[in-house]
Amino acid sequence: MDDDERTLGEQLAEWGKVAVIETTGRRTGAVVSTAVGFVEEPDGSLLVAAGNVAADWALNLQADPVCRVTIGEGTRTYRARPADADESARAVSALILKYGTPAERLGHGPVFRITPD
Repeated sequence: MDDDERTLGEQLAEWGKVAVIETTGRRTGAVVSTAVGFVEEPDGSLLVAAGNVAADWALNLQADPVCRVTIGEGTRTYRARPADADESARAVSALILKYGTPAERLGHGPVFRITPD
């Protein structure tokens, strides 16, 4: 697949700039892919945050916490759990610093720690 056939999110994930999270649709059961910003933790887990409470990928993770994540050339299975208050604050701050002002809406939706399964 050439650059014209891939989404911007797929290209950014290939470059390691974002993660593509594959969740199971809570209503359809279909696999859904979404590019999201992430912060990698020293233990190999990732912190991700939704910009609003209605973000489908976040609602899908709440319904089924198992997901597949692609960053660069690697794809792994992860399990999500809601981040605690300290993790959430740290994640939102780190994501804003990493991605800039478009990330300012983060924290209005759920924040997750996703850990390799």
